[in-house]
Formats: sequence, C-alpha cells, structure tokens
Amino acid sequence: MSAASARNRLLHAACVSIAGRGVLILGPSGSGKSDLALRLVDEGAELVGDDQLLIAGTPEGVLARPAPDLAGFLEVRGLGVMPVRRLRGQTLLDLAIELGVPAERVPRPRTYALAGHTLPFFAVDPAAPSATARVRLLAGGARPRETLARKAGE
Repeated sequence: MSAASARNRLLHAACVSIAGRGVLILGPSGSGKSDLALRLVDEGAELVGDDQLLIAGTPEGVLARPAPDLAGFLEVRGLGVMPVRRLRGQTLLDLAIELGVPAERVPRPRTYALAGHTLPFFAVDPAAPSATARVRLLAGGARPRETLARKAGE
C-alpha cells in the first residue's frame, strides 16, 4: 500500500463542485444524496463522486475524489446507475451539508471534522423546493449572521 492510499478514507457520501467549491453531501442511505447531487449537476455543478468517496487530508484542506469503480456515475433511483458528463476528478471541500435531519429555523454554527480539518456544516432538507438554491448560496460563500433574537436568547 502506498503512502498516498494509506491516507485515504472511504466515505459514504456524494460530492459536487459548484464554481470550484467542493460540497460534501452526507446523510443516511435513502436520504436523497444522489438525487440532490443530480439536481445540482442539472443546474451546472460538476459531479465529483456519488455513493463512495475517497477522502484525504492535505495541507490545503480535505481532498475528495470518487471511488475508482464509481467515477463518472450517479445512481438515479428508478433508472439505475447512469453516466454523468459534468465531472470534476477531485476537489478540495469547502463545506458539508447533512440530509435526513430537521433543519433549525436559525441554527447555531456547526462544523464537521474530517481528515484533520473542519468544515462549515449545515442541515438541508433535500425535499424543499429551494434545496439546490440553498446549497448554491452556501457554496458561494454566504454564511448566516447571528440574529438579534438568537443573541438575546443566550
């Protein structure tokens, strides 16, 4: 085993790149990871990987790549495993989103620790009509501000 492969970790997740920013999509099986990735790719994102990702910590951040056997493919429920043309071979992750958990109306900032780094971490309801818009907003670097109501409640 090479030093590079020893550093890789297999992760059950999907990943897209939106304008060069890596978005890790986490959630339990059946939560909509592949479907959300499909909708984002349809809107212009590039697929990095679906179902299984190779994750490695680097000095620059967390690098995500597709598992070799799944590179270039996306599971589309009801159709099967389909080839995808909008691809990116790897990306540094900028944020992580979690599916399958209720999103708070005004969430406290959270982070997701992975491969020696931390990523901003947000819950997204993949069934919401605005789900892809929310992910694109976060990928563009937008971050929630604390509200006066949140500060007053502390």
